[in-house]
Amino acid sequence: MLISSHFSSLRLPMPQPSALCVYCGSQSGQHPIYAETARAFGLELARRGIALVYGGGKVGLMGTVANAVLNGGGEVIGVIPRQLVEREVAHTGLTELVVVDTMHQRKTRMYELAQAFVALPGGFGTMDEMFEMLTWAQLGLHRHPCAFLDTQGYYGHLRSMMNHMVAEGFVTQGRRDSVWFGDSIGELFDWMNQYHAGVAPHGVDASSIKA
Repeated sequence: MLISSHFSSLRLPMPQPSALCVYCGSQSGQHPIYAETARAFGLELARRGIALVYGGGKVGLMGTVANAVLNGGGEVIGVIPRQLVEREVAHTGLTELVVVDTMHQRKTRMYELAQAFVALPGGFGTMDEMFEMLTWAQLGLHRHPCAFLDTQGYYGHLRSMMNHMVAEGFVTQGRRDSVWFGDSIGELFDWMNQYHAGVAPHGVDASSIKA
């Protein structure tokens, strides 16, 4: 759903999301623990009754987390550009596969469908998608939690870089503190259940992100 930028100043815990967007790699990585963690995360989503929103692929960690949710009896919504469907990387066994025309439409639709965003290990695409959500939160376009599941210390250098951004005056400490890093799935959901969204700035609305 698209959210107005004019929010109340109340700081209430966020309810459990009905749908959570996962960004992750179309590769499985060098260590088996990446796929193992993706599988465990997918099963936990299904156990909690939270639908998975993701990029619609059948390969790499994308396919692993989607299959885990499906195997656990959960709902999976994939969003994929038409050109990637034609290259036969789309997962055809999902609850729903949304086919769009462009990559920008894909990212916007995934955003509209979810109330939380989690990055598992991935490459440039994962970084692009997650940092767009961090930017949109900073602009007040949404107040949803954003987290990095830091399997095998994959995001350790990124965490340090974010702290460096704060130290150098380019990111506020409050904005940095709103982003979770950790390697425990249980602790991630505990944090998400207690997440408090700050007051968003005024002057930016959802019309600025329509693809």
